[in-house]
Amino acid sequence: MKVFVTGSAGFIGSNLSGKLLADGHQVIGVDNLNDYYDINLKKARLARLTSQNGFVDVRADIADHDKIMALFAEHKPTHIVNLAAQAGVRHSLKDPWSYSRSNIDGFLSILEASRAHRVEHLVFASSSSVYGANKHMPFVEQESAEHPVSFYAVTKKANEMMAHNYAHLFDIPCTGLRFFTVYGPWGRPDMALFLFTRSILEGRPIDVFNYGKMQRDFTYVDDISVGIYALLKKPPTANEEWDANNPDPSTSGVAPYRILNIGNNKAEQLMRYIEVLEEKLGRKAEKNMLPSQEGEVLATWADASNLTRLTGYKPDTPIGVGISRFVDWYVEYYGVKL
Repeated sequence: MKVFVTGSAGFIGSNLSGKLLADGHQVIGVDNLNDYYDINLKKARLARLTSQNGFVDVRADIADHDKIMALFAEHKPTHIVNLAAQAGVRHSLKDPWSYSRSNIDGFLSILEASRAHRVEHLVFASSSSVYGANKHMPFVEQESAEHPVSFYAVTKKANEMMAHNYAHLFDIPCTGLRFFTVYGPWGRPDMALFLFTRSILEGRPIDVFNYGKMQRDFTYVDDISVGIYALLKKPPTANEEWDANNPDPSTSGVAPYRILNIGNNKAEQLMRYIEVLEEKLGRKAEKNMLPSQEGEVLATWADASNLTRLTGYKPDTPIGVGISRFVDWYVEYYGVKL
């Protein structure tokens, strides 16, 4: 495969790119290296890829339509994995414009390029955040997800609708993946595990929202990448059993389109997550117990059985294993002594 990976300097994008390269595939990695978080961390991720054969490193903003079109014309990718996005639920309350540009305009650039230069499969990142106000758990793709509670989630839901439209009009096979709280080595500094680890090691209190009464389906980054990889060679087709009178929102009767959850199939208590981190660090955290924030979903839990039925793969890394690997990486990368 020749895979066009956007967000290649990002947490998931760099991990996936490494797996593709290790198996001999070509990767055209596109990233704009924005300053939403530490650029040096992004450069360090890229350094692990640029030393490998088959990797093309490109600086570009996916919202630059002309640039993306030119890259498709030059490299002629067979597959696309769109992971570039403005991330972060809380930040979307402060700067919605950046989310519109990257997540809406940027994704439209990818769709238009896919339309102009035929690809075998477009896989794109959605989010568990789209479930929003839904309470029935575990979350299943066949249920409606029409009530997002953050603007970040709105943009991800919009991506799903945009993909369906282009799949229908232009026969572009599209798979949207709803990621559930991804964590692990080389992670994003704005995410809970990174923030907690840094604060505990520096002797500062950690902020625990909703007084710790939160659940998350914490999913290890390697499980996410393996799931994406497994799906790349399984493009969707129109669902011949789709019933317009009882529509399944995760598939389509008129388009090669599907939506899948990709999560660890287990809801973990936030306080247990913190306890496991404390055990690994050998230190107790001082906790600021705070009310929930606007736009925050209080519980997530993925039913990923559709992913497993399709690929035979089931994400299942326990948080004890995943957190341990993250701490080992953090200690080595930042030169910390425990």
